[in-house]
Amino acid sequence: MPEPAGPLKPVLIYDGDCGVCRRWIERWRCATGDSVEYAPFQEAAARYPAVPLTDFRRAVHLIEPDGQASSGARAVFGLLSLGADARWPLRLYQSVFGVALICEAVYRFLARRRGFLALGTWLLWGRRLGPPTYFLTRRLFLAAIGVIYFIAFISLWVQISGLVGRDGILPAADYLSAVRARFGYSAFWSLPTLAWWNTSDGFLHFLCGAGACLSVLVVFRIAQGPILLGLWICYLSLVGVSGVFLRFQWDNLLLEAGFLSIFLAPCGLRPRLVHQAPPSRMILWLLRWLLFRLMFSSGVTKLLSGDQSWRDLTALNYHYWTQCLPTWIAWYAHQLPEWFHRLSTAIMFFVELLVPFLIFLPRLPRLLAFWWLVFLQILIMATGNYTFFNWLTIALCLTLLDDTAIRRLVTKRTAAAVPSYREARIRRSRFSLALVTPPAVIVLLVSVMLMVGMFTGFQRFPVAARKLLTWADPFRSVNSYGLFRTMTKSRREIVLEGSNDGREWLAYEFRWKPGDVTRAPAFVAPHQPRLDWQMWFAALGAPQQSPWLGRLMVRMQAGSPDVLSLLGHNPFPEAPPMYLRAVLYDYHFTDWATRRATGEWWRRDRLGLYVSPLRRPTRGPS
Repeated sequence: MPEPAGPLKPVLIYDGDCGVCRRWIERWRCATGDSVEYAPFQEAAARYPAVPLTDFRRAVHLIEPDGQASSGARAVFGLLSLGADARWPLRLYQSVFGVALICEAVYRFLARRRGFLALGTWLLWGRRLGPPTYFLTRRLFLAAIGVIYFIAFISLWVQISGLVGRDGILPAADYLSAVRARFGYSAFWSLPTLAWWNTSDGFLHFLCGAGACLSVLVVFRIAQGPILLGLWICYLSLVGVSGVFLRFQWDNLLLEAGFLSIFLAPCGLRPRLVHQAPPSRMILWLLRWLLFRLMFSSGVTKLLSGDQSWRDLTALNYHYWTQCLPTWIAWYAHQLPEWFHRLSTAIMFFVELLVPFLIFLPRLPRLLAFWWLVFLQILIMATGNYTFFNWLTIALCLTLLDDTAIRRLVTKRTAAAVPSYREARIRRSRFSLALVTPPAVIVLLVSVMLMVGMFTGFQRFPVAARKLLTWADPFRSVNSYGLFRTMTKSRREIVLEGSNDGREWLAYEFRWKPGDVTRAPAFVAPHQPRLDWQMWFAALGAPQQSPWLGRLMVRMQAGSPDVLSLLGHNPFPEAPPMYLRAVLYDYHFTDWATRRATGEWWRRDRLGLYVSPLRRPTRGPS
């Protein structure tokens, strides 16, 4: 009896009586579409009498149009390669020694224990096993990036003149001149900024205003790709020219997330959801990789720092009152018993060191990672003012969700416009892949080196690798992270005081940092009062380590309106004082009894002068 002619298209034959097999078949059907025929062996076995029924029961079989047959893991990988989005498993199976043996052994193990396979499928994918789409994920993430850019630009806009304007603390023109004198023409690469063209206050305000306007366009989904590129250029320009005032990890994080967002955005002026090409999976995974690096590095650096308070779980005994700008909730959190602080620290390590690995697992573990990571960010926001950092981290967490998880948050009309997985596959663009791949490869290489260097140091890297790191560093769009490497165990505050006679001194009050002990810590995030932050850092060291502080005092004595606007209260509104000094205090949260008796949130002890009195220069006769 002759063998039957080969099928017109590949046929996957499976066990129709197996519930978990049917679930996986539905997932694969979405991936391959009509290019593959699926048939249970209970119906199709008669077409292939040469294959024993026991073999059909034991494993899936893939019959090619030319009659070639394969089974087990080889059949699954061959099937996935027909879907055009998972060809690498088959190549790995065929080309790497030992992979085929391992894959077939795993397949046989699972095929014999289908109850275990069903449980694992439910634990990893939940009730929805269909392949995910990310159209709504992209829309929500880009809207969040637009909002965060808007906050960052507006927050800086109201401070930019006092920080780096012509009459500010560190004028941009002076800073760029010093960089140019040191680096020559290479300064344009070492410090990429549009301010090389213009350092006037008007241009700095233009950059902030343009960034705020462009951010609104991103939120309203107008030409998002080019607009995000403009946002990245504007913010990079401001970061480059603002010196110490924008050297925070969240500024780098915004630049990195914003850079990747350029390549995630859909093409077109304002493309309708139903007509959009799917988001790049490569960029989506790089955003998840960024989230992993951010969280995992934050946990690892705490342990690598050697700080004993992290290792014995006592760090939170100090954290709530020593952090830069605590909230009033931090005062109450500090009063909790030590066992609670130790438990909270242990949970923090769990979220930062273990939960990030769930990012790379299938759908259900990723959802768990989303909730754990968001939960940690909410707790941090409740007790401390960390600008837009927590909101940006939550935005990155959105990349862990798929359209199914987000669908309930949008209107029925929007949900109905989301293309199916099969439609998304058809719309994939080779041009987009060619555009995305080069920057994605560079980001991946540099970020992997930064992660490895965190453990090994960078001196062991080849010269070419170190040159790549040096080349990428000025753009601050691939960065290393790690917050709170060491825990600050005391809180020193610098109080600026002025006097006209050298005997009676009046204190300048900042808007947000601790000063008056009866003033409650307040919420200010997502706005970042950057001078308040820098005052916290200055108090950690000697005055020589913060030369900008001397410039601040000089500007205050000169009566610079831009600089004085950064402060909360000026005790000399008519004219600057004759003398100005900086006094160092030790601050600590009060306890319940003191708070009830005096209403004071802080107690403080004077440590001495931080900067000796400076006399305001007087002009002689002209």
